[in-house]
Amino acid sequence: MDSTIFILSIGFLAQAFFSARILVQWILSERARKVLSPSLFWAFSLIGSYLLCIYGWLRNDFAIILGQFISYYIYIWNLNIKGVWHNLYAPIRVILLCTPLIAIAFVMKDAASFADEFLFNDEVKPWLLIFGSIGQVLFTMRFIYQWLYSRKKKESQLPEGFWLISLIGSFLILMYGCLRADLVLIVGQMFGVIIYLRNIYLITNGEKRGK
Repeated sequence: MDSTIFILSIGFLAQAFFSARILVQWILSERARKVLSPSLFWAFSLIGSYLLCIYGWLRNDFAIILGQFISYYIYIWNLNIKGVWHNLYAPIRVILLCTPLIAIAFVMKDAASFADEFLFNDEVKPWLLIFGSIGQVLFTMRFIYQWLYSRKKKESQLPEGFWLISLIGSFLILMYGCLRADLVLIVGQMFGVIIYLRNIYLITNGEKRGK
Protein backbone atom coordinates (compact mmCIF):
# COMPACT_ATOMS: atom_id res chain seq x y z
CA MET A 1 0.00 0.00 0.00
CA ASP A 2 2.79 2.41 0.96
CA SER A 3 4.65 1.70 -2.28
CA THR A 4 1.49 2.35 -4.30
CA ILE A 5 1.02 5.73 -2.64
CA PHE A 6 4.68 6.56 -3.26
CA ILE A 7 4.45 5.63 -6.94
CA LEU A 8 1.22 7.57 -7.41
CA SER A 9 2.76 10.57 -5.66
CA ILE A 10 5.60 10.63 -8.19
CA GLY A 11 3.11 10.32 -11.03
CA PHE A 12 0.86 13.09 -9.79
CA LEU A 13 3.86 15.32 -9.10
CA ALA A 14 4.97 14.80 -12.69
CA GLN A 15 1.50 15.66 -13.95
CA ALA A 16 1.49 18.72 -11.69
CA PHE A 17 4.53 20.03 -13.54
CA PHE A 18 2.94 19.21 -16.89
CA SER A 19 -0.24 21.00 -15.83
CA ALA A 20 1.79 23.95 -14.57
CA ARG A 21 3.57 24.28 -17.92
CA ILE A 22 0.24 24.38 -19.73
CA LEU A 23 -1.19 26.85 -17.21
CA VAL A 24 1.79 29.19 -17.51
CA GLN A 25 1.74 29.00 -21.29
CA TRP A 26 -2.01 29.61 -21.36
CA ILE A 27 -1.92 32.64 -19.02
CA LEU A 28 0.97 34.29 -20.85
CA SER A 29 -0.62 33.57 -24.23
CA GLU A 30 -3.95 35.03 -23.12
CA ARG A 31 -2.21 38.20 -22.00
CA ALA A 32 -0.37 38.49 -25.30
CA ARG A 33 -3.42 37.40 -27.32
CA LYS A 34 -1.20 35.01 -29.22
CA VAL A 35 0.40 31.63 -28.58
CA LEU A 36 3.75 31.93 -26.80
CA SER A 37 6.54 29.48 -26.02
CA PRO A 38 7.77 30.60 -22.57
CA SER A 39 10.93 29.24 -20.99
CA LEU A 40 8.98 27.96 -17.98
CA PHE A 41 6.98 25.73 -20.32
CA TRP A 42 10.14 23.86 -21.26
CA ALA A 43 11.61 23.86 -17.75
CA PHE A 44 8.45 22.34 -16.28
CA SER A 45 8.30 19.92 -19.22
CA LEU A 46 11.79 18.64 -18.45
CA ILE A 47 11.09 18.18 -14.74
CA GLY A 48 7.75 16.52 -15.42
CA SER A 49 9.28 14.21 -18.01
CA TYR A 50 12.05 13.16 -15.62
CA LEU A 51 9.52 12.31 -12.92
CA LEU A 52 7.10 10.57 -15.29
CA CYS A 53 9.90 8.35 -16.56
CA ILE A 54 10.50 7.26 -12.97
CA TYR A 55 6.76 6.70 -12.55
CA GLY A 56 6.58 4.64 -15.74
CA TRP A 57 9.56 2.58 -14.62
CA LEU A 58 7.99 1.85 -11.24
CA ARG A 59 4.70 0.97 -12.95
CA ASN A 60 6.43 -1.31 -15.47
CA ASP A 61 4.76 0.77 -18.17
CA PHE A 62 6.85 0.80 -21.33
CA ALA A 63 4.42 3.09 -23.18
CA ILE A 64 4.94 5.90 -20.67
CA ILE A 65 8.73 5.55 -20.71
CA LEU A 66 8.84 5.49 -24.51
CA GLY A 67 6.78 8.66 -24.83
CA GLN A 68 8.91 10.62 -22.40
CA PHE A 69 12.22 9.40 -23.74
CA ILE A 70 11.51 10.70 -27.25
CA SER A 71 10.68 14.24 -26.14
CA TYR A 72 13.17 14.55 -23.27
CA TYR A 73 16.09 15.96 -25.24
CA ILE A 74 13.82 18.24 -27.26
CA TYR A 75 12.92 19.97 -23.99
CA ILE A 76 16.62 20.51 -23.38
CA TRP A 77 17.08 21.82 -26.93
CA ASN A 78 14.34 24.41 -26.40
CA LEU A 79 15.84 25.48 -23.09
CA ASN A 80 19.18 25.82 -24.82
CA ILE A 81 17.86 27.92 -27.71
CA LYS A 82 16.18 30.19 -25.16
CA GLY A 83 19.46 30.64 -23.33
CA VAL A 84 18.25 28.97 -20.13
CA TRP A 85 20.05 25.63 -20.25
CA HIS A 86 23.54 26.97 -19.60
CA ASN A 87 22.30 29.00 -16.64
CA LEU A 88 21.73 25.76 -14.74
CA TYR A 89 24.47 24.45 -12.47
CA ALA A 90 26.82 22.16 -14.38
CA PRO A 91 26.19 19.12 -12.11
CA ILE A 92 22.44 19.44 -12.70
CA ARG A 93 22.99 19.60 -16.46
CA VAL A 94 25.17 16.50 -16.31
CA ILE A 95 22.57 14.58 -14.30
CA LEU A 96 19.75 15.58 -16.65
CA LEU A 97 21.78 14.74 -19.74
CA CYS A 98 23.14 11.43 -18.49
CA THR A 99 20.18 9.87 -16.68
CA PRO A 100 18.43 8.54 -19.83
CA LEU A 101 21.75 7.24 -21.18
CA ILE A 102 22.47 5.45 -17.91
CA ALA A 103 18.97 3.97 -18.03
CA ILE A 104 19.62 2.66 -21.55
CA ALA A 105 22.92 1.14 -20.43
CA PHE A 106 21.13 -0.51 -17.51
CA VAL A 107 18.50 -1.95 -19.84
CA MET A 108 21.07 -3.22 -22.33
CA LYS A 109 22.90 -4.98 -19.52
CA ASP A 110 19.91 -7.27 -19.01
CA ALA A 111 17.62 -6.78 -21.99
CA ALA A 112 15.81 -10.08 -21.45
CA SER A 113 14.77 -9.14 -17.93
CA PHE A 114 13.62 -5.72 -19.12
CA ALA A 115 11.50 -7.33 -21.84
CA ASP A 116 9.89 -9.69 -19.33
CA GLU A 117 9.01 -6.87 -16.94
CA PHE A 118 7.96 -4.18 -19.39
CA LEU A 119 6.89 -5.91 -22.60
CA PHE A 120 5.54 -9.27 -21.48
CA ASN A 121 4.04 -8.67 -18.06
CA ASP A 122 0.53 -9.67 -17.02
CA GLU A 123 -0.45 -6.14 -15.99
CA VAL A 124 -0.34 -4.78 -19.54
CA LYS A 125 -1.65 -7.03 -22.29
CA PRO A 126 0.21 -6.90 -25.65
CA TRP A 127 -2.65 -5.18 -27.49
CA LEU A 128 -2.95 -2.59 -24.74
CA LEU A 129 0.79 -2.01 -24.74
CA ILE A 130 0.72 -1.44 -28.50
CA PHE A 131 -2.26 0.91 -28.22
CA GLY A 132 -0.66 2.88 -25.40
CA SER A 133 2.66 3.07 -27.23
CA ILE A 134 0.95 4.39 -30.37
CA GLY A 135 -0.78 7.06 -28.29
CA GLN A 136 2.44 8.04 -26.54
CA VAL A 137 4.45 8.13 -29.77
CA LEU A 138 1.81 10.24 -31.51
CA PHE A 139 1.57 12.54 -28.51
CA THR A 140 5.34 12.87 -28.47
CA MET A 141 5.54 13.51 -32.22
CA ARG A 142 4.22 16.99 -31.48
CA PHE A 143 7.58 17.84 -29.96
CA ILE A 144 9.46 16.47 -32.95
CA TYR A 145 7.19 18.60 -35.14
CA GLN A 146 7.78 21.59 -32.86
CA TRP A 147 11.53 21.02 -32.95
CA LEU A 148 11.66 20.85 -36.75
CA TYR A 149 9.38 23.88 -37.07
CA SER A 150 11.41 25.89 -34.56
CA ARG A 151 14.70 24.98 -36.22
CA LYS A 152 13.30 26.28 -39.49
CA LYS A 153 12.15 29.51 -37.82
CA LYS A 154 15.36 29.70 -35.76
CA GLU A 155 13.40 30.32 -32.55
CA SER A 156 11.32 28.27 -30.12
CA GLN A 157 7.67 28.34 -31.17
CA LEU A 158 4.50 26.34 -30.53
CA PRO A 159 2.71 26.24 -33.91
CA GLU A 160 -0.86 25.16 -34.63
CA GLY A 161 0.23 21.69 -35.74
CA PHE A 162 1.73 21.14 -32.30
CA TRP A 163 -1.63 21.68 -30.64
CA LEU A 164 -3.55 19.59 -33.17
CA ILE A 165 -1.22 16.64 -32.61
CA SER A 166 -1.50 17.26 -28.87
CA LEU A 167 -5.28 17.01 -29.06
CA ILE A 168 -5.30 13.72 -30.97
CA GLY A 169 -2.53 12.16 -28.91
CA SER A 170 -4.12 13.29 -25.66
CA PHE A 171 -7.38 11.59 -26.61
CA LEU A 172 -5.57 8.29 -27.26
CA ILE A 173 -3.60 8.49 -24.01
CA LEU A 174 -6.80 9.31 -22.13
CA MET A 175 -8.36 6.14 -23.54
CA TYR A 176 -5.24 4.18 -22.59
CA GLY A 177 -5.34 5.64 -19.09
CA CYS A 178 -8.98 4.60 -18.72
CA LEU A 179 -8.21 1.07 -19.90
CA ARG A 180 -5.29 0.90 -17.48
CA ALA A 181 -7.28 2.56 -14.68
CA ASP A 182 -4.37 4.99 -14.38
CA LEU A 183 -5.57 8.11 -12.57
CA VAL A 184 -2.28 9.90 -13.23
CA LEU A 185 -2.77 9.71 -16.99
CA ILE A 186 -6.51 10.42 -16.86
CA VAL A 187 -6.24 13.55 -14.72
CA GLY A 188 -3.25 14.88 -16.65
CA GLN A 189 -4.84 14.52 -20.08
CA MET A 190 -8.27 15.88 -19.15
CA PHE A 191 -6.76 19.19 -18.08
CA GLY A 192 -4.66 19.57 -21.21
CA VAL A 193 -7.45 19.13 -23.76
CA ILE A 194 -9.08 22.45 -22.81
CA ILE A 195 -5.82 24.36 -23.26
CA TYR A 196 -5.04 22.66 -26.56
CA LEU A 197 -8.39 23.77 -27.96
CA ARG A 198 -7.88 27.30 -26.65
CA ASN A 199 -4.45 27.61 -28.28
CA ILE A 200 -5.82 26.37 -31.59
CA TYR A 201 -8.49 29.06 -31.32
CA LEU A 202 -5.92 31.78 -30.53
CA ILE A 203 -3.79 30.82 -33.53
CA THR A 204 -6.77 30.57 -35.89
CA ASN A 205 -8.22 33.84 -34.62
CA GLY A 206 -4.85 35.56 -34.94
CA GLU A 207 -4.52 34.40 -38.53
CA LYS A 208 -7.98 35.78 -39.33
CA ARG A 209 -7.10 39.16 -37.82
CA GLY A 210 -3.88 39.22 -39.81
CA LYS A 211 -5.69 38.87 -43.13
